[in-house]
Amino acid sequence: MSNVAASGVKWTEDLVALVTGLLIFALALPNLAGFDLLGWAVTTSVWTDAGKGLGTASKAYAGIGGFPALLLTYLALLAVLSTAAAALKVPVTRFAIAFTALFAIAYASWFVGSFAHLAVVTPADQKKFGIEWSLKLTNEGGFIVALLAGLAIANFTPSFAEKLKEAVRPELYIKIAIVILGAFLAVTAAGKLNLASNLLLRGTAAIVEAYLIYWSVVYFIARKYFGFSREWSVPLASGISICGVAAAIATGGAIRARPMVPVLVSSLVVIFAVVEVLILPWVAQTFLANDPLVAGAWIGLAIKTDGAAVAAGGITDSLILAKAAADGVNYEPGWILATTATVKVFIDIFIGIWAFILGTIWTNYITPKPEGERTRAREIWQRFPKFILGFVATFAITLLLALYGPPDIAKKLPPAIGEANNFRVIFFLLTFFSIGLLSNFKKLWQEGFAKLVAVYLVSLFGFVIWVGLVISWIFFHGVLPPTVS
Repeated sequence: MSNVAASGVKWTEDLVALVTGLLIFALALPNLAGFDLLGWAVTTSVWTDAGKGLGTASKAYAGIGGFPALLLTYLALLAVLSTAAAALKVPVTRFAIAFTALFAIAYASWFVGSFAHLAVVTPADQKKFGIEWSLKLTNEGGFIVALLAGLAIANFTPSFAEKLKEAVRPELYIKIAIVILGAFLAVTAAGKLNLASNLLLRGTAAIVEAYLIYWSVVYFIARKYFGFSREWSVPLASGISICGVAAAIATGGAIRARPMVPVLVSSLVVIFAVVEVLILPWVAQTFLANDPLVAGAWIGLAIKTDGAAVAAGGITDSLILAKAAADGVNYEPGWILATTATVKVFIDIFIGIWAFILGTIWTNYITPKPEGERTRAREIWQRFPKFILGFVATFAITLLLALYGPPDIAKKLPPAIGEANNFRVIFFLLTFFSIGLLSNFKKLWQEGFAKLVAVYLVSLFGFVIWVGLVISWIFFHGVLPPTVS
């Protein structure tokens, strides 16, 4: 939906997402000067005692309490998104009622996904929480819980799903999230730039090569051998090549794919990432213990979600260090994990660039035009996904502050952006739940969901894991972590 306001601004979901994402980013920046404007927002930690699962983003607001923080977060989002609904000429009252139910169920899904028996990954954390088993989903499992909740409502109580339709706007929610994501990735990238220079150079070279191989091969397989359209093939190739959730949705938005396409791809990536977390660290310990950084890079290249990759890197770090210590070699802890995180960061950096390139290509060359008619520059701007500009802007501003700002600013930047990132998580949740509400199993099957699984299986186990291993070996073989003196 769109509306041309009296000022002449044509309000679309794309433009609303850009403005909303930049607003949240802007509200995070005063924290650098000591004015915490977002610390009251709710945050959820892994829990065994439900009463301790909710908290505030900043300790300065801890006195508010978890549930009041949740209520404040809901009211703030309701106010902002109701304003957006009015700009888009959506009935505000119906939107507010539907959004209330949408938010409640989506956040409950995140809370359930943070239960220790579902989310805990490492043995050390199991010991910390006093549990003997866990499904090891990481907290990203909350996204899957939200998707499953939406699917259950859509398929078993369709009348209730129909009542929520005014607030079911996955494209709006995910675009807001990606604008905020740019700042989060920049903070992470700046932190990893402090690693040894040779590690960064090797990692950058490996990632560029792996990125080009992965994306082109997956796209070719999806198109040539499984008959998927470009709408499906682009998010699939991006999800497997870069980072499942963010890359699939950013590039899907750039080519104007239906919102359900990239989110379903992202869901598959998260599911497969969980399987990889359960298997790959022990494979790395068995076969790559003598090349620890090869193992760390391989984990980062093979597992496509940030949370699962970093969790697997942490497990690999502890497993290989334990095996090395048994053989009398004491490596400094953290280097394997740092290699995994560095690889993931450099992969993620390409999201905005690649989405920009794809958006330009689709506008100029893919979308059918009458013969002899060329796309005008104005039309490129009108059709270009504006939220990508927000992603690039938040990334660039944050990175410049982190690298060139005063030391005290650089120190305050991660917690400030972390508060904005809380809202990014919530918008991701709203997206996954909304996609579930828009879907039913019959339609998913008709859309080729089974073939989607097949493409992922062929890509992941046919070449992604093996190419990642070879490239990691080429660039990291013989590069060892320092030892403890």
